[in-house]
Amino acid sequence: MSEAILVMTSLPDAESAGRVARAVLESRLAACVNRLAPCESEYWWQGEIESAREWPLIIKTTQERYAALEAAIRLAHPYEVPEIVAMPLVAGFAPYLAWVAHETRSAADEGDSA
Repeated sequence: MSEAILVMTSLPDAESAGRVARAVLESRLAACVNRLAPCESEYWWQGEIESAREWPLIIKTTQERYAALEAAIRLAHPYEVPEIVAMPLVAGFAPYLAWVAHETRSAADEGDSA
C-alpha cells in the first residue's frame, strides 16, 4: 500500500478553491479534500510584507500520487508561486489509510487488480 500524505495549498477565493478541489478529486489524485474557512495570511512577497484572505485546502493522497497532484494544482492555481506542501503521516487509523490508497489508485492500477 502506498504511504498516505497530507498536502496543503491555499487559494485566493472560494471559487478557485472549489475548482482545485473538484479537479484533484475527479482525477483521483485525492481521496478527500477539506475546504477550510477563509483565513488571513501574512507573507513576504517581492520585498514587502503582504496580507491576503485565502481559502486553505487539506488534501489526502499518497506519496505515489504527489507529483501528479502537484502538477494538477500548479496548472489550476492562479498564483505565480503557490503554496504546495506535503506532510507525511506518521500514524493513522489503518482502514482510513487503506481507503486513501484505494481511492487514489490510477486507472492503470485498477486494471492490474482485475
